[in-house]
Amino acid sequence: MIQEERKMAIKDENKFQNLILENREKLSISGVIDVLSFDDQIVILETELGMLTIKGEDLRINKLSIDTQDVIIEGNINSLSYSEKEERKNTGFLNKIFK
Repeated sequence: MIQEERKMAIKDENKFQNLILENREKLSISGVIDVLSFDDQIVILETELGMLTIKGEDLRINKLSIDTQDVIIEGNINSLSYSEKEERKNTGFLNKIFK
C-alpha cells in the first residue's frame, strides 16, 4: 500500500497546466484529462489541476486531443474558474438509467 501512495505522490508532482488566452477569443489549454460538458455558453473540463469552467458566448472546441491533453476553445470568453477536483462518481447517463 505504501508503494501505491508513493506512485500517486510522484504522479501529483508531475502535474502541469498551461492556459494561453489570446484577445479573449482563443484559449489554448494543456493538461486536459477529459471534456465533461460543453455548449455555446459553457465548457467544463477535467484538468491535471482540477475542474476548469470556461464561460462565454459562441464557444466552440476547435481542437481536442486527449492523447496530447490539448484543447483549443474559440469564441467570446468571459470567465475562467477552477474548482477542486472531485472524485468522479458513476453519474453518467447510463448509470442513472440502470440505477
